[in-house]
Amino acid sequence: MGPRQGRLLASAASITPGTTPSLAEELVNYTRDTSPVATSASGGNHGTPHRGCLGMATSTSGARSGTSGDIWEKAARAGYAVSGVLHLILGFLIVKIGMGSGGEADQSTALASLGHNPLGTVILGAAAAAFLALALWQLADVVRGSDTTDRLKAAGKTALYLSLAVTAASIAMGSSDTNGDQQAQGFASTVMQAPAGRVLVGAVGVGIVAAAIYHVYKGFTKKFLEDLKPINRGEVGAGVRVLGMIGYPAKGVALGVVGVLFTAAAVTADPNKAQGVDGAVESLLGAPGGPVIVILVGLGFAAYGLYSLGRARYARM
Repeated sequence: MGPRQGRLLASAASITPGTTPSLAEELVNYTRDTSPVATSASGGNHGTPHRGCLGMATSTSGARSGTSGDIWEKAARAGYAVSGVLHLILGFLIVKIGMGSGGEADQSTALASLGHNPLGTVILGAAAAAFLALALWQLADVVRGSDTTDRLKAAGKTALYLSLAVTAASIAMGSSDTNGDQQAQGFASTVMQAPAGRVLVGAVGVGIVAAAIYHVYKGFTKKFLEDLKPINRGEVGAGVRVLGMIGYPAKGVALGVVGVLFTAAAVTADPNKAQGVDGAVESLLGAPGGPVIVILVGLGFAAYGLYSLGRARYARM
């Protein structure tokens, strides 16, 4: 019996019926047992998928294998579901703006709307926990990944979902929510005070534009299907594919405008020009045919939201 097998048997022996390892323990075990060092120490084949303490099939290539059904994975999938609900709310708010009803369309507003009911605090707390689980899942991908590009994308997603978790938790605890435009301006202002701050803000803008282009590409080429387990060719499978093809490009348009606004803030040294999704929508509204464009973007956000609900079930984890 090798050291890895002995460790696994000792771990299994310590688990008694009715006990469940904490999320932190899951993360430690997962990152330890799926790391190249752990694989090498156990004499495993680096090209062959193996199972860590979470029962999740992994390989040093970082390729997702589908599902394992453990509690951490279920919590992370819930994060995709909550993201879907947020995008549905954002889509509704954006369509309202396009139709002339006004209002704000940002993630803080969408999250705050979840708290406008007797169980609001509970719902927001659950949303924060789900986003935290998804952020930790992405962080594990950063640790165990072997491809630099994939690790960078996972790092970006970690920051995104962690930010959403903090925002949801803050609103649940009664903190006055700051809208996306104010957050963007505050971020740009803070960064510009650092050495080469304008360059850094410009780099953020260029990065957001690159992400926007990738969203459009991912939707048109159906590359998002690589993130999903095989889906049947029936109505459900066709629906998820169509929603992804609509949702990704629409979200890419909004992100592209956000990226351009950040770049403009860097060029003009004016942090107030940096805007979030709400500012991007307002910019689109002022363009020729703006209301129609905004309504289409809003419908696209709603489509992305429905896709995310499907992703909660079919995502390769």
